[in-house]
Amino acid sequence: MTPIEPETNHGKTIRELGDGLILRHGMPKDKEQLAEFNSSVNSTSSYPDKSIYHWTLDMMSGDLPNIGPSDFTIVEDQNTGRIVSTLNLISQTWQYAGIKLGAGRIELVGTHPDYRRKGLVRAQMEVAHQWSAQRGEHIMGITGIPWYYRQFGYEMALDHLGGRAGYPLNVPTLPENVKEEYSIRPANSEDIPFLTKTYQAATQRYLVSCVRDESIWHYELYSRSKNSPHRYEIRVIESTRQQPVGLLVHSEPTQDGSISMQVYELVRGESWLAVTPAVIRYLKAYVDATIDSHMTSFQFDLGRLHPAFQVAKTWLPSKNSPYSWYMRVPNIPDFISHIGPVLEHRLEDSVAAGYTGDLKLNFVGNGLKLTFIGGRLASSESWKPTQLDSRLGAIERDALFPSLTFLQLLFGFRNLAELEYAYPDLRISSDKSREILNALFPKQVSRVWGIE
Repeated sequence: MTPIEPETNHGKTIRELGDGLILRHGMPKDKEQLAEFNSSVNSTSSYPDKSIYHWTLDMMSGDLPNIGPSDFTIVEDQNTGRIVSTLNLISQTWQYAGIKLGAGRIELVGTHPDYRRKGLVRAQMEVAHQWSAQRGEHIMGITGIPWYYRQFGYEMALDHLGGRAGYPLNVPTLPENVKEEYSIRPANSEDIPFLTKTYQAATQRYLVSCVRDESIWHYELYSRSKNSPHRYEIRVIESTRQQPVGLLVHSEPTQDGSISMQVYELVRGESWLAVTPAVIRYLKAYVDATIDSHMTSFQFDLGRLHPAFQVAKTWLPSKNSPYSWYMRVPNIPDFISHIGPVLEHRLEDSVAAGYTGDLKLNFVGNGLKLTFIGGRLASSESWKPTQLDSRLGAIERDALFPSLTFLQLLFGFRNLAELEYAYPDLRISSDKSREILNALFPKQVSRVWGIE
């Protein structure tokens, strides 16, 4: 390969793809063409999606931590100088039961229709995977179209969005001559420590969540473009004593009068039963004051489970099923070692407390061997099953997980019984193995508001 002389180090050629196509890093000078390209190729209509245009410019600006021009891959047709395919990698920090993880999020994957089915996305995914590995990231995720990302080693294994919804007739009425007990105002820079602390405390109810430090909150408040699809209104809920008691993150209303909520959290000791009616009334008032038409629905996109859902069933009668994150774990033994303290704690609280022995998991072609001594994880290492181990009645392994189904168990997305029901070729060798797996990997709810 003869490299093309780069304009800058950030724009250097990564690979020649043939037929005049090169794969290279993005550069600051690409921002306008790239934004136009993404707004066209990722639009769901025949017209460019201008919100994606602004989202692209945001990520190209370098204002958002861990994403800038050089975190984009670009396939360029040198015959025309046009961008014909692209994606990007947004590095961030997630947590698994409180243990922090490096995470790489793939976004804005797109190829011009004339250049599809040429392996351009695959070539770029390989580069993004290399970047993520070089950054020491434990996991990768993407929220994308059905099936597509499975071919690159991803498995649907975490809930994405979902929640409950209500309509104008469900808005609770404030009794006559009763004053609202809570007020809701725009957040400002002085609120950032409160937002960070309150949000982080709320993530404790979830197995997997995204860490949002003060720099991220500052970006969300002041740097994201108003026309970005991921620009939200951030609000502080106050008591009558003007003490902050909670936070809201919600969208702008759509043209048809719908509004959605991304985050709703209260400080410990505050009543969800008392605050939630005020929040719903605020949403209706905000929509009615923002657009010409009235509110048609309000969405609590807070995941599968949330404390507000326990007190607001009559106000939120409709249930919206979640979609799913595609997840990739490039080095499962390393990931398991990283979350070892969580597994040890789970084992200690189970019928398998103090377990000593090996647990061999066959993933068909490769596998994992976990060694426990007195309930402590002594080692987590790759294990190569024999071909015979995939046959019925084999005793070399403790469990056989076809394809990437183990990731569903690892992230608490499905429990073992649900996976056995869905996949007849998933095999557990003994009751002992089943009890240990149930102890190590219980089903748990996750809520990931990833950095976008």
